[in-house]
Parts: sequence; C-alpha cells; structure tokens
Amino acid sequence: MAKVTVSLDAELVVEAMVLAGVGNPQDAVELVVRDYIERGHRTEARTATRDEALREVDGKPRNVEG
Repeated sequence: MAKVTVSLDAELVVEAMVLAGVGNPQDAVELVVRDYIERGHRTEARTATRDEALREVDGKPRNVEG
C-alpha cells in the first residue's frame, strides 16, 4: 500500500494518541482515520436500510376510499 506523509500540529497528534490509547503518533493517527472511515460506512449502511424500508412502504398500492 502506498504511504503518505502529513504534517500535523503536535497538540492534535498528542490528543489523538491519548484518545486512541497508543504511544506511537503514526499508529494513533491511523487508528483515528480508520475509525472515522468505519463510522462513515456504518452510517451509510443504516441510511440505506432505512431508505429501502421507506421505498417498500411508499411503493405499495393504496386503497382508494370513496
């Protein structure tokens, strides 16, 4: 896999290290980015499931009263 070098503010990286519970800045930033991506995928999956359920409800023919 290709690698990318990014310069970040030291305080930001230290905060990421504390939150991730790791002592290596590289590992901390990688964990934070991976978690962010996984959350996005979970959100997309929940939204897609809800949208599909709404389509099923809206797609059924309605009985016309009158």
